[in-house]
Amino acid sequence: DVRRYRATWFNYTGKPLSYLVASPERPDDADNPLRVAFGNEGAPEVVEAFARRFGVRVIDAFGATEGGVSVNREEGMPAGALGRAGEHVKVVDEDGMAKPVARLDADGRLLNPEDCVGEIVNTAGSGPFEGYYANDEANASATRNGWYWSGDLGYLDDDGFLYFAGRTADWIRVDGENFPAGPIEVALARHPEVVLAAVYGVPDVAAGDQVMATLVVRDGTGLDPADFGAWVDAQPDLGPKWRPRYVRLAADVPTTGTNKVLKRRLALEKFRTDRVGGDVVWHRDRGEVAYRPFTPEDEADLLAALTAAGRQRFWDL
Repeated sequence: DVRRYRATWFNYTGKPLSYLVASPERPDDADNPLRVAFGNEGAPEVVEAFARRFGVRVIDAFGATEGGVSVNREEGMPAGALGRAGEHVKVVDEDGMAKPVARLDADGRLLNPEDCVGEIVNTAGSGPFEGYYANDEANASATRNGWYWSGDLGYLDDDGFLYFAGRTADWIRVDGENFPAGPIEVALARHPEVVLAAVYGVPDVAAGDQVMATLVVRDGTGLDPADFGAWVDAQPDLGPKWRPRYVRLAADVPTTGTNKVLKRRLALEKFRTDRVGGDVVWHRDRGEVAYRPFTPEDEADLLAALTAAGRQRFWDL
């Protein structure tokens, strides 16, 4: 289509770049009239691979669909950053208090997620956003204090660069530690066979959550459960609690009309054989390196354990 219509500009939202990069390479990939791709939610590795392979300048920006807040990328910024936050773009807690800056170790691992992660807001107001139709409650929530509240989680580094950490519902709590799903997705997306990674919490037997990831891999390839487990454990920015306990291998994921992953649906489906539509599900217990199939017997044992712990309600949530 690009060649047929002599297109020079390409808009995207969500994950199209990931799918295009995962397609088989051809010698003439860069022989096209396309000059600029503009959109959001492109993983840094995918953006770079797409630009190099198709000979296109990719401008991956962060912004709310409603127009209430936006951040533009700039040359030389740290890997994974959305861009430098402007004067009025802040990261705050529920009461509007600024969150401390992020502390990162030498490997880029976030050391203080409970302290530094908050909601991204525009303290200058809501810009062109006029409100949600016939939804006074949503309008009041999104514009409280006279600010625009994006519903997105993020954190700032010492130099004022903003990082995306997921939606406000993307918090996962494992063994008393709260952390966002976004950095885990970025790490898993580095695997050479992974096209898309969606991370969310599923119920733990005792309390809180365990991490689950749904992965879409390249056509014609597969993941070895032992090799993948070792690869996950070798990622310097994935601490032990951040590593997925469950992995679902899917041909595709449910998305909105703008190609954003519907993680609430994935979290509802969990690892349940009556909901995952035949997708392969792996799991591993604490201390294990290799993943292994999550069998019907494993599922029955987990349900029994949740029931015994008085947490059966989370099976259906």
